[in-house]
Amino acid sequence: MELIILGSGTCVPSLKRGSPGLVIKAGGKILLFDSGSGTLRRMLEAGITYRDADYIFYSHIHPDHVADLVPFLFASKYADIPRTKQLYITGGKGFKSFFKKLNKVYGKWLEPELYKIKVREILNKSVDFGDFKVTTKSLAHIKESVGYRIEAENGKKSIVVSGDTDYCKNIVNLGKDADLLILECSLPDKKRVAGHLTPSLCGRIAAESNCKRLVLTHFYPSCESVDIVGICRKYYDGEIVIAEDLMKIEV
Repeated sequence: MELIILGSGTCVPSLKRGSPGLVIKAGGKILLFDSGSGTLRRMLEAGITYRDADYIFYSHIHPDHVADLVPFLFASKYADIPRTKQLYITGGKGFKSFFKKLNKVYGKWLEPELYKIKVREILNKSVDFGDFKVTTKSLAHIKESVGYRIEAENGKKSIVVSGDTDYCKNIVNLGKDADLLILECSLPDKKRVAGHLTPSLCGRIAAESNCKRLVLTHFYPSCESVDIVGICRKYYDGEIVIAEDLMKIEV
């Protein structure tokens, strides 16, 4: 399995960090998780096009996580080389309703002609996709929020994606013994807000889940002046990685 960080930032424009998005390569498939503004370009920089992604998984429907969904579908239909293989789009509770509203706004401009779209909701259950398995749990951000655990190689390798969340038992359980746990780390401890994690909370979750490696991402600008690793290390003694755009990690 391979992780590619597309955007390690937030909704706040940054010259250093793009909006949230990452790719996981598992079982010979390309899985895109979230698609904030600029994701399509970051994909190109990583050598991936809108024609290549097999699945898109959304953690929730806040604009900084879904902004490039419409451009993705628009490009898939109208580019010089249109998409031809089926696209699977998955989200948590309420995602189907959100997707229907998008289609109502844009109509035929998003309707595929040479491929099919399959939209589904997965919440608090596991689904076997053949080449990989996905387990989901609801998380503490908004009602649509969902975290993902991706397992490949007959369950021997695992990557967990939190999306946005506050501390909760579901993310601890989802990350249990994971090879790689990817947590949002939005704000310094002193600026903590409900629905988001801080370095200390990330450290607690990593320690309680007993994950093998921890990747921190989704940084607001105020995090740049904080010793994130040092604070996190007070709770977790495993490997800690500070995400950067276009970073690649093998699992």
